[in-house]
Amino acid sequence: MNRVTGARAPLVAAVTCALLLAACSGGESPASGTSAEQTTGSGSSSGPADSGTTTGDAATETDAPDTGVDTDTTTGEPPTSAPDGATAPTGEQGIGLPSAAGLEAARADVAGLSDRELAGQLVVGAYSGTDSAAAAALVQENHLGGLITLGGNVPESVDARVPALTALTASVQQAVAADGRDWPAFLAIDQEGGAITRVGAPLDHWPAGMALGAARDPALAREVAQASGEQLRALGYTVVLAPVADVTSGPEDPTIGSRSPGSDPGVVATVATAQVIGFAQAGILPVAKHFPGHGTIPADSHVGVAEQTADLALLEERDLVPFRAVVGAGAPAIMPGHIVVDALDADRPATISHEVITGLLREDLGFGGLVVTDALNMGAITQGGSTDHPAVQALLAGVDVLLMPPDPRGTVDAIVFALEDGTLQRADLEESAARMVALLRHQQQVPAPDLSVIGSDHELSVRAAAAGITQLSGPCGERLVGDSITIAGGTETDRAALAAAAEAAGLGTGSGDRVVLVGGANYRAGGGSGGPGTGTGDVVVTTDRPYPLADSTASTALIAAYGRDPATMEALVQVLLGEAEATGTLSTPVGDFAIGAGCH
Repeated sequence: MNRVTGARAPLVAAVTCALLLAACSGGESPASGTSAEQTTGSGSSSGPADSGTTTGDAATETDAPDTGVDTDTTTGEPPTSAPDGATAPTGEQGIGLPSAAGLEAARADVAGLSDRELAGQLVVGAYSGTDSAAAAALVQENHLGGLITLGGNVPESVDARVPALTALTASVQQAVAADGRDWPAFLAIDQEGGAITRVGAPLDHWPAGMALGAARDPALAREVAQASGEQLRALGYTVVLAPVADVTSGPEDPTIGSRSPGSDPGVVATVATAQVIGFAQAGILPVAKHFPGHGTIPADSHVGVAEQTADLALLEERDLVPFRAVVGAGAPAIMPGHIVVDALDADRPATISHEVITGLLREDLGFGGLVVTDALNMGAITQGGSTDHPAVQALLAGVDVLLMPPDPRGTVDAIVFALEDGTLQRADLEESAARMVALLRHQQQVPAPDLSVIGSDHELSVRAAAAGITQLSGPCGERLVGDSITIAGGTETDRAALAAAAEAAGLGTGSGDRVVLVGGANYRAGGGSGGPGTGTGDVVVTTDRPYPLADSTASTALIAAYGRDPATMEALVQVLLGEAEATGTLSTPVGDFAIGAGCH
């Protein structure tokens, strides 16, 4: 009988490095805290199992809930090999990057745009509701580069989703063509997996980044990203705003949480690089985020200023490690966070800071790909005191694509005015537009699958969820419950999902061993309410961040599951029945449980 290992043990750098395969970049990372999560609440951060969107209090920010590796980090050159089990796609510049000839052709094409058309090409707007004709008109009338789909744009009816979203993407592509542009639209969506999943059923639901970090399997991370990307491509999307390359500090991180693969920079680097490869292999443009790292900041940029107080030395050994890895691997696009980096520019968020975007990202890390802003309607930007237009400030800083400005038409106007008065130089904007056009064309070289791929990877989604499940106490690989369980805690939806999975596996519900779910409202970005504190039962299971397990009490087992979707619940039942061993290991400290704790 195997026993849980690593519990209440010190971090051992050599062991951690062995787990990280080729991407380990040097020992453990400091975590800013390991105490149990203290927030309380019982609201859900995801709707019914087939609702398809994350829910919460913030309705518009790109990565907030909606209502309803071994790399050359010195030169930035692509690595000679991908993480174990992952194969980089063909491309002379690196993962998903266009050829020099492709970039030159794009430069020639965008040179023919008028100032207003050029300005619009750099803007990716948000739209309201599910009216594809209105969304397409917004693009055509303002010459926008494209649109982002949020949860509020996804129909509540599962049966209506595929028709509505394919109509939307087709309409926007037609609008771009009607505007005289012979390149694809920038059709973006946040589909990270876990809590940030804009489209649920009938698409397969993928585990959060922390589950992939716990799995310690880059081949699996690549496979999951490719499968997710293919389903998005089938719907007509060209860009996925993922993966998350942030290192999380632990319970004090209110914004990233389980979206991050973990607290160890090497784990995050390995997973994020594998995901970039997988998405690129699917023919969808991945945007790694949130440079230079949002997960170690105890503030939320959705609602106000988020200040990174660490010095450059600490940023180099912690937050920047995953970004150097993905840049070194040739990642095509990076999203900066609205983070004030005191060590470089204490006056402006990274998005509008020349020191961060041009100095650190472009010149120091050697990144030559596309820089896409986080949502420009977020509090860290809209509450700024400058009288200058934030879109103009961002372009001056060195970004290429302006995501979700509050007023797309007004943003285009501001860019045109800045061109006319000499604040912005047309040559710079042409280069940004050329990067965008060349990348979109390059990604389209991978043929899009037909709609039969939608929902075709349930086995993979269960396997991925199962690989991350982490057992911190109790006998490994043995049956943990009797013939029936009593399900408590969590939300009504969580309990129903576990009950359905149990009953499908022949496990009774309504009596017997008490399985307590600890999850509730877990995602606080944009003003969400946070999660509950602890649980007490025969088996206690966290369904998002694992930190409540530090102070939970279980007579049989403590388990981190990192998700509340049907696939995760199915994998959890397999562990409860002893049909599968929990093979995940912590990728973030949980109280006295160190990174690496688990059955393996």
